[in-house]
Amino acid sequence: MARSAILNVMVSAAMKAGRALARDFGEVENLQVSRKGPGDFVSAADRRAEDIIRTELEKARPGYGFLMEESGAHPGSDDQHRWIVDPLDGTTNFLHSIPLFAISIALERQGQIMAGVILNPVTDELFVAEKGRGAFVNDRRLRVSARRDIHDAVIATGVPHLGRGDHAGFLAELKSVMGEVSGIRRAGAASLDLAWTAAGRYDAYWESDLSPWDMAAGILMVKEAGGFVSDLDGRDRIFDTGTIVAGNEMIQRDLLALVRKARPNSVGR
Repeated sequence: MARSAILNVMVSAAMKAGRALARDFGEVENLQVSRKGPGDFVSAADRRAEDIIRTELEKARPGYGFLMEESGAHPGSDDQHRWIVDPLDGTTNFLHSIPLFAISIALERQGQIMAGVILNPVTDELFVAEKGRGAFVNDRRLRVSARRDIHDAVIATGVPHLGRGDHAGFLAELKSVMGEVSGIRRAGAASLDLAWTAAGRYDAYWESDLSPWDMAAGILMVKEAGGFVSDLDGRDRIFDTGTIVAGNEMIQRDLLALVRKARPNSVGR
């Protein structure tokens, strides 16, 4: 695929940070898994990747603002553009030597996501999308799943863990969904869940308690692959509510209905 100049900038930043994360992943595999050592190491790897990405993006577009997982919001002189960055999505996987984590970079212009990059540095899968120009993985065009019956669908989700999320609410959603689908998967990185939904590996995906940097690039990826995305209220306030349902037209609609049946009141945060 022919990439725009701005997408080339994003890919270059992701690849440079990805090389650093891949080296760090090799190191963490050799560390004793405990709360202290590896946790501190992963935090350092996370910050190092974020610093690399910010340096590369600022060099190319010095006026753009940032919204980053580690360092937060940084307004730029150009108030029409900002980068939304997660330098290490899937930190727990990284800590436990599970090779399912990603760098996620999105470009937002006047509130609209215009370009997105998701890179798994271990598998070398590079997902890219630009508004109106499609979505690709390693230069192969992405299309969402063609399945129409939710009973045949494999659905991805995120499971709330210690100290995070509404456990009782999620269990109600899970009970509603699990009896109607072919399978449910939990990979541990929202950006990859969305990229894999765009690729048709998953038929749909839902989750709550997310932040913009978890979803921004992946939302565009699914839309450009022909999919549909909403919050759990069926609206477009995804960043505001921190909730998401994504998939092809039929499965996304049916999954949304199942989740709303379990939690009929507003589920936005």
